[in-house]
Amino acid sequence: MVLALMASHARADGHETIISSHGYSFYGDLTYPADFTHFNYVNPDAPKGGEIALGTVGTFDSMHPYTRKGRAGALSSSIYESLLGEGVNSTAVPADVYAEYYCLLCERLEYDEGKNWVIFYMRPEARFSDGTPVTAHDIAFSHNLLLDEGLKSYADAVRKLIPKVEVLDDYTIKFYFTEGVSRRSLIEQVGGVPAWSKKWYEETGASLDESRLEISPGSGPYVVDSVDVNRRVVYKRNPDYWGNDLPFNKGRNNFDSIRIEYFGDAEAAFQAFLAGEFTFRSENDSKKWATGYDTPKVASGAIVQADLPDGAPPTPSGIVFNLGREQLQDTRVREAIALAYNFEWTNASLQYGLFKQRASYTQDTPLMATGLPEGAELELLQSLGDLVPADMLTQEVRVPHTSNEARLFDRRNARTAMALLDEAGWAVGDDGIRRNAAGEKLSLSFLFNSSSPDTLSGAMENFVSNVRKLGIEIELEKVDPSQYTSRERDRDYDLVFDAYAAFLGTGTGLLQRFGSEAAEFSLFNPAGLASPLVDAIIDASLNAQTREEEQASLMALDRALRHAFIMIPLWYNPSYWVAYYDKFEHPETIPPYALGQLDFWWYNEEKAQALKASGALR
Repeated sequence: MVLALMASHARADGHETIISSHGYSFYGDLTYPADFTHFNYVNPDAPKGGEIALGTVGTFDSMHPYTRKGRAGALSSSIYESLLGEGVNSTAVPADVYAEYYCLLCERLEYDEGKNWVIFYMRPEARFSDGTPVTAHDIAFSHNLLLDEGLKSYADAVRKLIPKVEVLDDYTIKFYFTEGVSRRSLIEQVGGVPAWSKKWYEETGASLDESRLEISPGSGPYVVDSVDVNRRVVYKRNPDYWGNDLPFNKGRNNFDSIRIEYFGDAEAAFQAFLAGEFTFRSENDSKKWATGYDTPKVASGAIVQADLPDGAPPTPSGIVFNLGREQLQDTRVREAIALAYNFEWTNASLQYGLFKQRASYTQDTPLMATGLPEGAELELLQSLGDLVPADMLTQEVRVPHTSNEARLFDRRNARTAMALLDEAGWAVGDDGIRRNAAGEKLSLSFLFNSSSPDTLSGAMENFVSNVRKLGIEIELEKVDPSQYTSRERDRDYDLVFDAYAAFLGTGTGLLQRFGSEAAEFSLFNPAGLASPLVDAIIDASLNAQTREEEQASLMALDRALRHAFIMIPLWYNPSYWVAYYDKFEHPETIPPYALGQLDFWWYNEEKAQALKASGALR
């Protein structure tokens, strides 16, 4: 990768150096110069046209993706843009580099060398889909609305870091940052605020406290075309989109329309895809990937089944423990429950051996902790004194247990689990149920989304069966997506199948996911983890001055999170499994940080007509 300097100039203003640039990265280097014509991974000559249709399972009752109530329709955030541009559903743009941000609604930004403030100079030509200009007033309004009515964990964190926003004129806005806090994530934070129409909100009286189908116009390349609640959402290209000719958008946003079809369960969605009711599918069910595509359409080439590289770390999904539950605060209990999960049997018997077992929050990246801490990571941990448990320095990083592939219930692991439960004070009674000294049963609820793939459901049922054999009462509560979302927000569970976010760099988002201050209510921290050690490591990461220091701190964070044991890590797929009707094309090389099917893939009209002529599609 060829690195360019900030494509900026610096000037002396008294004793202050001001940096002006077309983009931003914390360390001051950008891959793309100010005069770039398009991102390297796109096809700049990609044709515009056609429709891509996706399927999803579940329900929705709102088109407002930022509301605290209701369940938003798929891709409803994609109609909005920000000062520093993103892709669909906040995917990385550009997708071939990490933690670099480029102007979209802004032409350039300025900030002082100490990053105490930032000024964005906006593009006067930017327009909402209703034709009204996107101004600095809209950006300030959107920022403040998120603070006043958005998620509490977000608002509390941002208020402490960004005390003031100032509209300098209609197209110039300045954000001030709190003295003495880390400068990480501040500029990209304010640069990523979605632009909503202040005029629309004032005229409608809408708020973030309500779910609604009518929403603020966006400034993005797509607009909402039609909504059929719980059945279908269609987005169409805005023919008057203001940013069509920007280098940022060259070779992107290529489809005339994006359609999302809703289904009641995973099997109905799969059969609908094979029937041609939608045309692109990301597969997450190993059984279907291994056996379900043995169909005439795949054999004839009408449907392409492809395994494409994924350069990002896998999502840290798994069975998350609610640490707010008294019976789960003892690590020995959590370890015993985890020993009931048999990855080897599950992968071989249910998943056709297609998955790998996940151990890390930064799996298969240079930030993944391995072995004993050493070098800069060890120095950081030693500097934190008594916050670091002795065994973190003397024992190798926690890795998942191994199990007998031949038997679902591994008796060796079961004996270890039972000993841990005995040690923790949960003795087995005459009825085979474990109770503590007060006679209370060890009873657990496991919250699970009923719309999940059958293979995942089967794996969790087998896990629950094994847990019961340890003398624990546990119920797998399968609830519909709406109930799942509601109960997840209320943290109404003992165990939940959920996920955290992987990380490749530091930022204040780590505090919302893993920090103590928001632990009681953060939706991004389903375990409710509150660890002084994790807080200290995140603080060190936020204050790192070099990439080497940052990497060492994130490796230490991975080690500490695995030591805290807040979830049972399950499996991961190191690539994208996709199936699609052979009328879409993509660049030969997929960039590492996005699959990009809604971003930089395109439609081939000749292939589409051939599919219709063959009867594969109507």
